[in-house]
Amino acid sequence: MASVGLRHIRKSYGALQVVHDVSLTVEDGEFIALVGPSGCGKSTLLRMIAGLEDITDGQVTIGGTVVNAMTPRERNIAMVFQSYALYPHMTVGENMGFNLKLAGVAKPEIASRVGEAARMLALEQLLDRKPSQLSGGQRQRVAMGRAIVRDPAVFLFDEPLSNLDAKLRVQMRTEIKSLHQKVGTTSIYVTHDQIEAMTLADRIVVLNAGRIEQVGTPMELYRTPANLFVAGFIGSPAMNLIDGTVDGETDSPVVRLAEGAAIAISPDRKVRRGQSVKIGLRPEHLTAGGDDSITGQTLLVEPTGAQTHVLFEFAGQQMTAVVDGDHPARHGTPFRAGIDHNLVYVFDTESGKSL
Repeated sequence: MASVGLRHIRKSYGALQVVHDVSLTVEDGEFIALVGPSGCGKSTLLRMIAGLEDITDGQVTIGGTVVNAMTPRERNIAMVFQSYALYPHMTVGENMGFNLKLAGVAKPEIASRVGEAARMLALEQLLDRKPSQLSGGQRQRVAMGRAIVRDPAVFLFDEPLSNLDAKLRVQMRTEIKSLHQKVGTTSIYVTHDQIEAMTLADRIVVLNAGRIEQVGTPMELYRTPANLFVAGFIGSPAMNLIDGTVDGETDSPVVRLAEGAAIAISPDRKVRRGQSVKIGLRPEHLTAGGDDSITGQTLLVEPTGAQTHVLFEFAGQQMTAVVDGDHPARHGTPFRAGIDHNLVYVFDTESGKSL
């Protein structure tokens, strides 16, 4: 195992800069998720750590050693890709042990390592099968097993679950987390799915346009987003954001919204009268009814089982509330959503920063 350090990393393709001065330390044994929308630079950053992309500027260290000039093999990393990249003419066992064979490892050692990885991943009964005889989830486990047998210093995952259906993704998330708990290898995981990041990672790195917006534990990012981008990206359904203007006294500020609506905010918010802000309300923080509430016309009702998502109109905007699955919301009827003012987020419109 080893720590990974990024020091002022930049990546350019000609005049186009795609990664801007990224610095990050991944501690020994830590599981880090790089998350962000398509094109934010997360896979490029991972490929620079792996040695598959040249670094325009900055340093990558693994275990305290600068690896910029090292080949991927010399970096002692193992990478699991979105595509399984299995050899179709080889069995599961041969696929898992192929890199060890190339490295000249003795056959008994290969068999021992493959057997141990197969036990971890419940592949023992599949070692003699070809990839064409496996399900998508089994193929992804084989790809993970091929990485495990190398006993690398660092695991790199590049959107490994994107090709799986919803049920398999949930199952494989559990298996990846369980695997990390067993082997404890430093892991860096790239995904555009914030649910994957939240459930798997010790810390999450939120990237936007090649820059780090915020680094923190899943709950730190959920509870205290640094800016509008993180607030809108972390959480499902996404946070409701409403334009408004600060009004009221310093000890009892309110935000005036469209159509004469207003929402009181906590006096500890660093706001000033007349400031343009965006109010943030997480759908799961909007309760059904209550004395302190907002009301709007119901636009859409989406039952999901234990919960129901209610889309309603308020202050000229669409809002989403997550309520109990038995709530009798109906299209075209008034919906009243209770607010906890301690859970109202406020962001400066111009800078996007949390206030």
